[in-house]
Amino acid sequence: SGVDISALSEKADALAGQGETPMFFAADGALLGLISVADPVKETSAAAIAALHKQGLRVVLLTGDSRAAAEHIGALVGVDEVIPEVLPEEKAVHVQKLEAAGRKVMMVGDGINDAPALTAATVGCAIGSGSDIAIEAADIVLMDDKPSKLADAIRIARRTLAIVRQNIVFALAVKFLVLALSAAGVANMWEAVFADVGVSVIAILNAMRALKTVK
Repeated sequence: SGVDISALSEKADALAGQGETPMFFAADGALLGLISVADPVKETSAAAIAALHKQGLRVVLLTGDSRAAAEHIGALVGVDEVIPEVLPEEKAVHVQKLEAAGRKVMMVGDGINDAPALTAATVGCAIGSGSDIAIEAADIVLMDDKPSKLADAIRIARRTLAIVRQNIVFALAVKFLVLALSAAGVANMWEAVFADVGVSVIAILNAMRALKTVK
């Protein structure tokens, strides 16, 4: 505060545009210099975002970085929207705003500051290499830091849910059919046995398809 940074402001803007966060150093009111820091983008991040897009999902980058840095990173990995300069306590508020707009939100984070947002989201997903607080607050934990595993987790969840729905519909349909036939005096004991034990066996066999890896 009170330090003239105009001499290095152009350089700072250029660094921010490259996805880096510039920091000024000063002493006794005099500007000493400028350094920048940046988190490297994982090589698989763009492919992971593309996989999420193929699943029909919209990806939002919620970050405390400057707008220039956040937009640069967002363009590199291909996210749909960038929300920059978010304070730690504001992350949960932004998640709630997205939900208020009628969206189902999965929040992915690994830091202590992400814990409130992980709790506020429809589904919270923590990175296994992150903080213990984030892991405790999340509904899902990825056991490594590979972003591609997120698309895999969603694919497995959707496949499992589809199988569960199939089993429910099949079981109810058979039971109602046999019940109707019994009421009409058509079904015998063996149809009743099939509606009970047979349906259970078929449902178990169908559920075993969830164990098969499908890419």
